[in-house]
Amino acid sequence: MKQGRVRARRAVRSGYRCRVGRLIVIEGLDGAGKRTLADGLEAELVRRGNSVARGAFPRYEADIHAALVGEALRSQHGDLGESVYGMAVLNALDRRAAAEGLRADLQSHDVVLLDRYVASNAAYGAARLHQDANGDFVAWVEQLEIERFAVPGPDLQLYLQVPIEVAASRAEHRERTESDRRRDRYESDSSLQQRCGEVYAQLAAKAWWSPWRVIDGVSQVDFADLADSVLAL
Repeated sequence: MKQGRVRARRAVRSGYRCRVGRLIVIEGLDGAGKRTLADGLEAELVRRGNSVARGAFPRYEADIHAALVGEALRSQHGDLGESVYGMAVLNALDRRAAAEGLRADLQSHDVVLLDRYVASNAAYGAARLHQDANGDFVAWVEQLEIERFAVPGPDLQLYLQVPIEVAASRAEHRERTESDRRRDRYESDSSLQQRCGEVYAQLAAKAWWSPWRVIDGVSQVDFADLADSVLAL
């Protein structure tokens, strides 16, 4: 797979130029602050007059595959939750089902902003198997989601990097304050979270599938600078 992706921003069709939006993905551990980052970036982009569409994976309320993922993470469906590849296929099918809608959003918005995407599948599955970003599992995710399912590729992936202790504390606080956000088996496994963070860092370092930008999730984010980077794509 090529590292990075060259994407035409404008195409000539029937005598007019058609703009294609930018697909921006936020990745990070559970409790890293992805939703807060997305809110801040969206606000800055909208302030500048850009239209923004939001999305998040897994789509537990919108897709049957994602619903099964959520249930399996809470010990339903027998040993399904123990199957790394089984859970990854369900997550991949969720994104495949969403692909047409993502393409439509890219045609009608300046920016499409996603909380988690394909890299989450790669990072969590590899971490569960004690592999790194160069292992067989990440290569399998590439073949399945990127090549076979051909889901829309990101223009930029943002890795919100925080210490494992910070992410865990935030996840615990969210569990206490939000009645619908009980932590699942992945979120409660600190060693898995640690390994997952290491794989994310490796994916970012090798510019897996697209350019990446690592953001310090503890320091204050400069949303103006981040928006500049997004709009320059």
